Order: sequence, then C-alpha cells, then structure tokens
Amino acid sequence: MKYSEFVDIYEKLGATPKRLEKVSILAPFLRKLKEKGKPEWGYLFYGKVVADYDAREFGISRQLAFKAISSAFGINNDKVIAEFNKIGDLGEIAEKFADKRKQSALFSKALTVEKVFDNLRRVMDIEGKGAVDKKINLISELLASANGKEAKYIIRTLLNDLRIGVAEGVLRDSITEAFFEGKKEEMVVKIEEAYDLVNDFAIVFSAAAKGVKELEKIEIKVGTPMKVMLAVKVENVKEAFEAVGKPAAFEFKYDGFRLVINKKGNEVKLFTRRLDDVTAQFPDVVDAILKNVRGESFILDTEAVGFDRKSGKYMPFQAISQRIKRKYDIDKLIEKLPVEVNVFDVLYYDGENVMVKPYTERRKIIEKIIKNVPWKIRTSVQKVIGNEEEAEKFYHEALKVGEEGVMVKKLDAPYKQQRRVGYMVKLKPEVADLDLVIVGAEYGSGKRAGLLTSYIVACSDNGEFLEVGKVGSGLKEKENEGGTTYEEMSKLLKPLIIGKEGNAVKVSPKIVVSVTYQNIQKSPSYSSGYAMRFPRITHYRPDKKIDEIATLKDIEKDAKKGERK
Repeated sequence: MKYSEFVDIYEKLGATPKRLEKVSILAPFLRKLKEKGKPEWGYLFYGKVVADYDAREFGISRQLAFKAISSAFGINNDKVIAEFNKIGDLGEIAEKFADKRKQSALFSKALTVEKVFDNLRRVMDIEGKGAVDKKINLISELLASANGKEAKYIIRTLLNDLRIGVAEGVLRDSITEAFFEGKKEEMVVKIEEAYDLVNDFAIVFSAAAKGVKELEKIEIKVGTPMKVMLAVKVENVKEAFEAVGKPAAFEFKYDGFRLVINKKGNEVKLFTRRLDDVTAQFPDVVDAILKNVRGESFILDTEAVGFDRKSGKYMPFQAISQRIKRKYDIDKLIEKLPVEVNVFDVLYYDGENVMVKPYTERRKIIEKIIKNVPWKIRTSVQKVIGNEEEAEKFYHEALKVGEEGVMVKKLDAPYKQQRRVGYMVKLKPEVADLDLVIVGAEYGSGKRAGLLTSYIVACSDNGEFLEVGKVGSGLKEKENEGGTTYEEMSKLLKPLIIGKEGNAVKVSPKIVVSVTYQNIQKSPSYSSGYAMRFPRITHYRPDKKIDEIATLKDIEKDAKKGERK
C-alpha cells in the first residue's frame, strides 16, 4: 500500500472537526486495511507504531527534526531554523522543501506504508552509542523519498503532532461502522470494553474484522496494562446514594496515585492509570506485594499514598508525585518519600476474571488475601452504610484524618472500566478544579528568564483540544519548597515544542495539570469559547492520561453552575 493513501485520509480527517464525518472517512479505509492483513498499521492514525499502552517513544526533539530535514534535503541547518522561526510548523517546512526537491527530480519511487512503518519502528527502538545519527539517517531516508504531504505527516508523526483529530472514540466508532452495520449501539459498547481490557488497536481491529465471537474472546491478561474504573463526581451524600443505591460501600478517598498491581509467579508489574510501567521506580511496593499478598497470579487496583516517617502523617499527592517519573537514586527516594499501598479492588485472581463478580465478593477476596502491614500495605478503610446520617459521619471522619473525601460504591456492581454512572462515585469538599492539558506556553522574564512559565491549558472535545485559559501561578520557585517547580515544568515542556511564534510556543499535549479557579465565563479569546478566572496550578499529574482531562461538557457545566451562583 502506498503511504500517499494514508496521507489522503489524514488530509480529509484533518479538514473536518466533526466526529461523524471523521468516522465516515475512516470506516471504509479500515475495511481496505483489513484486506491488507496489517492491523498494526492502524496505529499510525494516532501517531504511533505500537499499542497505546507501550511507553516507547520516537525520541525526536525539535532539534533532531531540524537536523533530519537539513540532512534529507541538503539544506543548511540554520536555514531550517530560520524557516521555523517564520512559519512555526516543522511539518509545513518539511512539506515546502520536499515539494521543491520533487520539482527538480526526474524519477521518484512511491513511498510505501510498510517502509514508513518499519523505519519509524526502528527509530523508536534505537538506543545507545550513535543513536542520534542512526535515527537521523532513518528519517532522512523516508523524507528523501517523500512528496510534500508525505514529508509533512512523517515529521508530525515523529513530533507527536499529527493534527487529524482521531482519538480512541473515533477509532472505536469507525471499527463499528466498518464491520457491524446495523448493530452499532450494541457493538460500540462491546468494542469499547474490549479496548479497555487490552489497550491495543491492532488486537481489537483484528478481532472485530472476524466478527462478534472473536471480539468476545478478548480477555484480561496479567502483565498487560489496562484502563481502570473511574468515579463520577457527586456533590453530597444524598446524591451519592441516589447514584449507587442503599446500602453502599463507603471508603476513604486517598490523596495518592493509582497503581494497578499485576503478579504472575514471582514477577510483579506496576502500572499507573496512564498505563505507564513504573515497576522499577517502586521496588519497595514489589517487595510488599511478594511478602504480604497470597496468590499465584492476580491484578489488584490500589492507591499508593505517601507518608512522613517522622510524623506518621500522610502526605499530599504533590509531595510524592516525583517518585512516578524518577528513574535514578531510587533507594534515597524510598527513604525520603515512602508510600503505603491501599488495596481497594481485585480484577483477576488465580486464573479467574473476577471483574464480573459483584463488588461485595471482590471485597471478600482482597480481605482474604491481603496481610495488613502498617505503612506497607493494607486493605482500604471501608464501611457499608445505609443511611445519610451515618454516611455524613463517615465522610467527615475521612476529612478529619486528612483524606480527600470518600468513594461510594454500588454493592452488587461488577468492575467496569472508565466512568460508569451507578457503579462508583466520589464525594469531596467542593473546590473549583479541573484536570487540563498544557498545549502552549510563553517564556518568562526576570528571575524566570529562559523558562516556560505561563501556560495555555485545554479541555478535550471528541479528540480535539480546546483552550480554556492561561495560567502562570501555582508552581514553586525552588525545589526545597515541595512540589513541581517552574524549572522542572520547563524541562518537561521544551522537548514537546512543535511550533513557535514570538515569545509563545505550541507544545504537544502530553502534560496534565490540576487547575483551580474562581469561576468560568464565556470568552471569545479561547477556542473553547470559555475562560477560567484567576486560575492556579495545584498539581502536575504524571499519573493521568490526556483522555482523562476535563471535557467541553465539564467546562459548560461549571460555567452554568457559576451563572446560577
């Protein structure tokens, strides 16, 4: 298959913001892809060459892209940088140089999807001495054979900036339309559930192309990251009971980070809710699991909470979050930032998928297999409650001991991934806050000179990211103040820069932050049509994926709430 066929679809997808139009464009192409027998090529639609859970990246910074374009087209690197400073889009720059080169070329061989996919995988896998030169050679080889549009999307793929608006939902609906016409409503749910289990487009695509029975064979697998069940917000105890019924299981809501713990034999793997493998960062948790949980194989849903060894008090997420990303000095961090694992659910146990069992039965399993060891591992604090007075008492007890609030769970509910109304809700003191993704930034001045210190944040809407404001406060100036500093945030953002205009940059949407604000108002200044007043970053959230950020509907809901007040 020619790569130009993919590029034609990219162009059509990028030309429409409408979800249904994207689905109608993509579905026929998926049927064509089925005939080629290459389901993994579908990864290219979200800018990857591996499954969604695979943390490997291309490792191509803006500077390396400059060099690759310079090498491929025989242009001085300074000229590429000068063009970038004028245009601000490396994809368009690659397109411009490729078109000029093609005009003077007598012969050209069509670039194939197989060649692009193979080279991109090799770019991703190269490590060690000489890696930079090898990566540039592989990219230059593709660009040398590419026409303008092909070159644009090769560079955008490498920079994680495809700009075609294809998120998981669009792919799910496209698979449904491609292979299950007439059964759309029923199959959308089945495909979504299958994807939540394996987080691999190629597996779901292959199964769906063979029919419903193959799709239903997809099962949970120990050692593979999977999406977790998420709670729906409620504003009071009464609303919580209305959502999940009476009686209900009330549990402390911990201010930590989600860890999905997999064990098979003596091998333990730890995954965050972002599907990142953090096993190496938490040898202390691995040790606690091996010593204090009975079972040959299992998958546990847990919350890791930081605590202070001297005071014996729990610490907020912000203080402990650095352990997720840190890959060196692990022993020192274990001593400085210890964690306690609170186990609150089980998904798989000794050869059996227990997700389908009622919550009460799953709770009995974890109480049976967990040996509670203070400050190491324990089952979550829980009480089954059937009246509002007792529930209020439990809620305030949780707040008194420093917890965020409470989780409230339906007793006879199975474990269902993502947000499901009626399965699990969360109740905490009302604070105007949202999880948003950074899509742009501006360089600071004075003591913040050279740092990216003012951030454009966005919500999601059917795969698009819509701006909801600019926030420049909340982070720390110095490392010893606790929490993420402006310098640390700059280091995270600079490799993600994909465009520049004056003092402002555009960044690939990867970094999720929690933002508090006074209220939300309608505003023509931002693409969402709304703006936050007096926003402030409270946390950098390396544990959250961008598909968990606030949606446009959440923004609209909060704006209406503010109007009522």
